[in-house]
Amino acid sequence: MYLWRKRAELHWVEAHEDFLQAQAHGQLVIVRRPEHKCLELEIACRSRNDSSALLREFGGRIEALPRHWLERFARADSKAIKIGKRLIISSVGGTLASRLSRHKGRSHIIIPASLAFGTGEHATTAMSLRFLEQLTRCWKPGWSLTDLGTGSGILALAAKCLGAGRVIGIDNDPAAISVAKSNARLNKIRGVNFELCDVHKWNPAQETNVITANLYSDLLIEILPKLRGGAWLILSGILRSQQDELVHALQRNDLDVTRMKHRGKWVAILARRGKRSATTEPRVGKFLRR
Repeated sequence: MYLWRKRAELHWVEAHEDFLQAQAHGQLVIVRRPEHKCLELEIACRSRNDSSALLREFGGRIEALPRHWLERFARADSKAIKIGKRLIISSVGGTLASRLSRHKGRSHIIIPASLAFGTGEHATTAMSLRFLEQLTRCWKPGWSLTDLGTGSGILALAAKCLGAGRVIGIDNDPAAISVAKSNARLNKIRGVNFELCDVHKWNPAQETNVITANLYSDLLIEILPKLRGGAWLILSGILRSQQDELVHALQRNDLDVTRMKHRGKWVAILARRGKRSATTEPRVGKFLRR
């Protein structure tokens, strides 16, 4: 096996992405690293001829994968994150080899570990994923979700695995949208609409069952009036020192805090519309009444 790699600016990726995806049969991986303007493109090839053809057409470089590379990546998958009994998130070096490892009884999402936008390991993302899995555990399939600041798309993709119907991921970074779409293709998850949009300008077209927002606290407070269109809110990216201010802002907007999770300096909040503004929504799991 051979790995074709190339670093390129966003405009180059946008111009060539569709053709590369066709050449790679949908297996192109797009990676963004922190503080790097360029994106990294990766395609795993079964033969040197295939990788050499990409090299001649698009430049870049070729890396011969070492012997027993499949087993090495499968072992790396031991650090996968289990989200309840329905989902597992794994991140293995930004390559496709981790698709070989399967976990019976769970949906399995691969988010390349080198992405800057969230692989599930950060406390804010992990707490949001666990809230989402717990909240929807007893819901019938077909509920809706909007993910603000979608980044790698991990929450939006997880929602699809957990039974969501209509799913929208919003981000103001074109590179994030490109990476999120790449992750959807990598995991063969369809039906998620990733949109380039500033949350300040976002106007929800219809009500949604769940809104997830992994954003910094000041921004969450600014957009809370818009979030009242969600029956349930999963909010993270909040520092412990900002918790009280955000809770008071939720109360002012007739949003009731149902549960909070703490991990280190971070806080995640599960909230719902107050009784005065509540509408019909999916059945709630028992965990909310414990």
